[in-house]
Amino acid sequence: MTSSVLRWPAVVVVLVMLASCTSRQELITGGTTPVKIRKTEFGKTRDGQTVELYELTNRNGMVAKIITYGGIVTELYAPDRNGRLGNVVLGFDNLAQYEAGHPYFGAITGRVANRIAKGRFVLNGVEYTLAVNNGPNHLHGGIKGFDKRIWKARAMETPAGPAVELNYVSPDGEEGYPGELNTFVTYTLTNDNELRIEYRATTNRATPVNLTHHGYFNLAGAGCGDILDHVLQINADRYTPVDNTLIPLGEIAPVKGTPLDFTSPHAIGERIAQVPGGYDHNYVLNSGGTKLAHAATLHCPRTGRVMETWTTEPGLQLYTGNFLDGTLKGNGGVYGKHAGLCLEAQHFPDSVNRPNFPSIILEPGRTYVQVTVYRFYAK
Repeated sequence: MTSSVLRWPAVVVVLVMLASCTSRQELITGGTTPVKIRKTEFGKTRDGQTVELYELTNRNGMVAKIITYGGIVTELYAPDRNGRLGNVVLGFDNLAQYEAGHPYFGAITGRVANRIAKGRFVLNGVEYTLAVNNGPNHLHGGIKGFDKRIWKARAMETPAGPAVELNYVSPDGEEGYPGELNTFVTYTLTNDNELRIEYRATTNRATPVNLTHHGYFNLAGAGCGDILDHVLQINADRYTPVDNTLIPLGEIAPVKGTPLDFTSPHAIGERIAQVPGGYDHNYVLNSGGTKLAHAATLHCPRTGRVMETWTTEPGLQLYTGNFLDGTLKGNGGVYGKHAGLCLEAQHFPDSVNRPNFPSIILEPGRTYVQVTVYRFYAK
């Protein structure tokens, strides 16, 4: 019996895999649906704190699931060209896996997203030392950044669609950062099939702030192969070159003539072999971060799903899941290399140490504001 299974033709195995992905996409079907918000318990942390899950459903039947641990979007269902909804983000269906460690699936990262060189910066004449948790550098807020904190939540019905507002107060000195930071993040699943993320933060001492959403997207469906066939276009003529630890060199260079040029649409896998390690680069958006503007468009030819990214931020980090290796199994199956990609709207890496980059310093009396929108449709 076993030997006969092992002799199955490869084409049969592929068809079985495709059927499996299709069935997952049909778990929720589209149509006119009452707007609703459902709150349930997702689990308890190791130290006994309750984690809540908020399930938002818009009038088109699109669904977003968000937990108060890390503000993580665990599932997001978007329609394909046939109107079938499928989960398009990588994640887990239980708290234990998130607590065990993961590559920031769907989380809010901060107090400073991305990297700070050698975990050090000087602000107002004082040197601050942060945890070094990514080679020689500080990454995504440290050992226990915003992605591992329990956020307070409040469900809201808005004219745009169902929403949940999250709040976390980061105390002075947490992870080495100065000042108390009071942060609000509101997820709205609009009736125009957008996941809209609005950030606000205030502080009582000058402090660096750079927040982002670290969703891993796969428009074929989570667990349904890699994203190398996805076609990407980014509205950025320039990027910030980095050293071998992914810290910017300080210059802003043109993408023209390089495999980083997505000013016109290209498949992710078309030139990825020319990029050592894969894409993990910050793009300098042409909009300059002065208003909500179109940053990127991602298209999956297999399903017809399209995701536009709009943001008020000056930068967009493209990361193609280079370090996923098949050891993590999520709610969509096994996550192998390039199983998802991130489009992280944010300020540039190591901005706190680069005076020529847009500043990320928030002063008392001012409010940090950021808006990023992921808009979904199919063609």
